[in-house]
This record gives sequence, C-alpha cells and structure tokens, in this order.
Amino acid sequence: MTTRASRPAARIVLLDDAGRVLLFRFDPPGRAPFWCTAGGAVDPGESYEDAARRELLEETGIVAEPGPEIAQKLAEFITIEGVPVIADERYFRVRLPVGIDPDAIDTGGHTELERAVMKSWRWFDREALAALDEQFFPEDLAEFLD
Repeated sequence: MTTRASRPAARIVLLDDAGRVLLFRFDPPGRAPFWCTAGGAVDPGESYEDAARRELLEETGIVAEPGPEIAQKLAEFITIEGVPVIADERYFRVRLPVGIDPDAIDTGGHTELERAVMKSWRWFDREALAALDEQFFPEDLAEFLD
C-alpha cells in the first residue's frame, strides 16, 4: 500500500462571459499530457479561499474574489514532482471580471515548475470539452459550468 501525503488544494473554475472555462495544458515528462483548472496547494496557515485568490492571481494574473465553493473532491494522484498524495480539493467558481480580456491571461506568476510543464492554456465551451481527446480534470468539469 502506498502512503499518500495529505494535500489540501483550491481549484478555480474560471468562466468567461460566454460560459467557457479556462484550462491549462500540462505536459509533464514521461506522462501523457492533461488539462486542468487553475489552482494548487493550500499553503500552511492559508484558507481555501485565500489559496484560491492567490492561485488565480499567480496563474492568470487576475485579481478577483474566489466566489462560492461549488464542490469538494478527494483525489488520489502522483504530483508532477512524483509525490503520491490524497488531495482535498475545493472548487470555486469565478467569473472573469468585467473589462478583462479573456485572451490576456498573464502567466508571469507561474513557478519554475509550472513554466516547465504548463505549456499552454485555452478556453473551452461544453462542446469543445466533450470533443477533447486528452484527459482533463476534474473529469466531471462539465457539470460545474452551469
């Protein structure tokens, strides 16, 4: 049995005015590429809401309130760094603030690891998500778009 580290995480379901969701494409060495919402681990002493706010800014350059928590999921996986974790993921719906261009996502706040593996980003509507031929997380993301 694998011992897994506990990893609280805040994930952001960022929606634009057209109802499209922003996903980042991860291309880790030795693994199949996959797509994922913005977000990441909660830092020590940080609330899930604070982590969502921070991750949104770091990964997109957008300053916004995290919005309501819309889901909680437990996920077991191996991180990009190779650490087996059980993640307590909290999902927050965030609407793109008025006046922010959806094509102006700023990835300048990405960490060195994120720059190495997060190769691109894209907005997906429900149809594009259904047609995607690469894995995306969470797998039931379409349910969060309403």
